[in-house]
Amino acid sequence: MDFLDLPALNHAQGVMQLPGSKSISNRILLLAALAEGTTRIQHLLDSDDTQVMLAALIKLGVSVTQVGDSRDYDVVGVAGQFPQVSADLFLGNAGTAFRSLTAALALSHGDYTLSGVARMHERPIADLVDALMQLGAQISYLGETGFPPLKITPRLGVDGALTTVKGNVSSQFLTGLLLTAPMMGQAVTIKVDGELISKPYIEITLNLMQRFGVNVVRDGWQSFHIAAGQRYLSPAVITVEGDASSASYFLAAGVLGQGPVRVEGVGRTSIQGDVRFAEALAQMGADIVYEDNAIVASAGQYLRGIDMDFNHIPDAAMTIAVVALFAEGTTVLRNIASWRVKETDRIHAMATELRKVGATIDEGADYISITPPAKLQAASIDTYDDHRMAMCFSLVALGGVGVRINDPRCVNKTFPDYFTAFAALTS
Repeated sequence: MDFLDLPALNHAQGVMQLPGSKSISNRILLLAALAEGTTRIQHLLDSDDTQVMLAALIKLGVSVTQVGDSRDYDVVGVAGQFPQVSADLFLGNAGTAFRSLTAALALSHGDYTLSGVARMHERPIADLVDALMQLGAQISYLGETGFPPLKITPRLGVDGALTTVKGNVSSQFLTGLLLTAPMMGQAVTIKVDGELISKPYIEITLNLMQRFGVNVVRDGWQSFHIAAGQRYLSPAVITVEGDASSASYFLAAGVLGQGPVRVEGVGRTSIQGDVRFAEALAQMGADIVYEDNAIVASAGQYLRGIDMDFNHIPDAAMTIAVVALFAEGTTVLRNIASWRVKETDRIHAMATELRKVGATIDEGADYISITPPAKLQAASIDTYDDHRMAMCFSLVALGGVGVRINDPRCVNKTFPDYFTAFAALTS
């Protein structure tokens, strides 16, 4: 299917049970693999990115068994050392898999090659590589310096375990270092150079490490210390929360389509920072109700533009850019430079496609400003092989205009059933 035509829509109402979180799924898969003991992972996300991680772990010798036809998996941990000490891994465009496996394999004792799709080879990784080499890792670039593909050989022994990583490009670099630090077998201190972006994603990492028995002591957001003698131990059973980033589309639909839409799988007890997307909707004038494991969204009296720093929730912030089409006044999303190095250059892509539906756009290195048109225009939306572009722009149809989504299959990266779920709630 090269495109999907969405009809003009006016209403959204119903209940949405979220698929599992991609960020949590891939972190738990790696932690379960590195742990001692067998872990049953419940409600694992079924998507391209998690399939990439599963395939890589199996290729590295980890025993992974699906429980019947369910979304539960049993993972037999390898206690910090992968059985296969040589492997050639293709990791697609899965950033969570590529960055964390780079760290895990670089701190092990094998020979590995890591590659991905063309876009992955354009996504910078030098900051992570430099930090790992401070810990004795031996990594070389097989293409352009600073970018995948990578060649990893057995690491050298180091007297100390102190490293510094830049914090302003991707929080996945720090996550990779944190998740794999216990493999060093000694105390490890990780310092962050500059401002750390996407802090809520680091909070997810620290929370899950603790669930597997490793505690991290942090000094603000500038230094993280993992004491010696810690190792990952299986919690026996762990459940993946619903995906808070995916929740953003359905919460927005509830607001734009009058609602109510009840999104189940995340709520006030969620460990994911992207639940704060609902706070941004509320600031725009939406009616939001929180429960422990659900959020309900409805239209308020009217929507107004906001000017906000979205450094903490860059993925969910994309949905706000489309909601801005329905608001009074201009909306400005600031401190989103990380959009430039995601699955595509999201600032450029969002600006280009928002203009197609009639918006007036101003973009900069780390911001985008959206002024809505007097009337939305029907458009054919290019998605840039970026799942979030496809899902975001489906919401335009709730403005009563038809929308063509090109390459709709790109949603397979995180949410293969997205358009079916969206259709079930809208009319």
